[in-house]
Amino acid sequence: MSTVATEPDTETPERRRRLKLPSFSVQILISLVLGIVLGAVALRMGPIGVDEDGEDIANWLTETLSIIGSSFVTLLRTIVPPLVITAIIASIANLRKVTNAARLAGQTLLWFAITALVSVSFGIGLGLIMQPGARSGVDESMLDEPGRTGSWTDFLTGLIPGNFLGLDTSGGSANFNVLQLVVIGIVVGIAALRVDKAAEPFLELNRSLLAVIQKVLWWVIRLAPIGTIGLLGRAVATYGWDALAPLGTYAIAIYIGLALVLFLLYPVVLRAHGLKVSRFFRGAWPAIQLAFVSRSSIGTLPVTERVVTRNLGVPREYASFAVPFGATTKMDGCAAIYPALSAIFVAQFFGIDLSIWDYLLIVFVSVLGSAATAGVTGAVVMLTLTLSTLGLPLAGVGLLLAIDPILDMGRTAVNVAGQALVPTIVAKREGIIDQAKYDSATSEDLFRDEEPEVSAENEASDAVEREHEPVSA
Repeated sequence: MSTVATEPDTETPERRRRLKLPSFSVQILISLVLGIVLGAVALRMGPIGVDEDGEDIANWLTETLSIIGSSFVTLLRTIVPPLVITAIIASIANLRKVTNAARLAGQTLLWFAITALVSVSFGIGLGLIMQPGARSGVDESMLDEPGRTGSWTDFLTGLIPGNFLGLDTSGGSANFNVLQLVVIGIVVGIAALRVDKAAEPFLELNRSLLAVIQKVLWWVIRLAPIGTIGLLGRAVATYGWDALAPLGTYAIAIYIGLALVLFLLYPVVLRAHGLKVSRFFRGAWPAIQLAFVSRSSIGTLPVTERVVTRNLGVPREYASFAVPFGATTKMDGCAAIYPALSAIFVAQFFGIDLSIWDYLLIVFVSVLGSAATAGVTGAVVMLTLTLSTLGLPLAGVGLLLAIDPILDMGRTAVNVAGQALVPTIVAKREGIIDQAKYDSATSEDLFRDEEPEVSAENEASDAVEREHEPVSA
């Protein structure tokens, strides 16, 4: 009797505590509000002084928010190299029995191009209608040559790894190139398959490493609400909104374009494939909102891959290739809307008339240029590639840098949404999506226990393999 009586007493409080925890989405929303409030307080406090170079010294609250936000992004970025390499090797190993692997890759590239083409069309249309360059209040004293530019040779050079982990230490700190990591993972994975049985211990070790990395990733993602407070708070405290006034029309045009892509183009594509729009946004929202506050597609990559497989029902063996590849080449915000509108802005500011061929060049650069600048990713690099291709003054970049961080939030959110969208619709077209998982998508699925995920992953992998196995007598 006493044993039966004490069991509910030990379990009920724990169950009640779990029920009281707000959902992940609610935690992020609360963090967004706290970040804005704390950022506004820090902005009102102002700098505490000026250093020897004439730069403002941040107050303690701004510094604290900056440390919290940057530490969270650093944690995410730290996980990216081992996650990408081990996931792609595991992906190739899982795809060895699937006959349509090349078709999946082709479909992925095709839909990257289709959505980029429509996105850049939105950007050009808005530029012609809203005339942002003719309505700006910026001073020509803001003209400044960019510190780095993009070129069409960057794609080829960016494919060649400088070392086994694709790290670049030339700038004094270690930065990794995700495109090179994808190349390394593909080469090692194919080599392991060619070695055949001798590589089985290596592939088993890789699977174990991937499981450990995913567990660590799960812990880091749990810190997203705290990281959101720091990232958004620092953005408000550092940049404020005063810089928007001279470039108000331009900024509004950018965000209208981003909204058209996110809430018009993507829903149309989803509906055309028989997928519920609300379920996609519920499933992908953790990655989209993290991208907005972090301003980093690469930093959001682990979360993007997780929501694509766990919430949207895309098999991991395909997503582990498509998502990292998309993180470097699928940028509807940075490589379509932004360069198109910005190029038109610069042309209008300098009084340069663009011909129909110039607009076609903008489309060409936007569809293919993101791959060309994958080795040195960045919206400014993409913009310089567009301007140089059109023969427009690169000094015009300096006019737009004042509000770039504010625009970068929306650009990155759209980038990541597109990186989640394309694998989802390709999986739907190829009949390998877990429709039940997609239809029940919720941001809370991101934090289910790991064991069910492994089981679901194996079932999805087995389903793909069974679909493509030859029928035996």
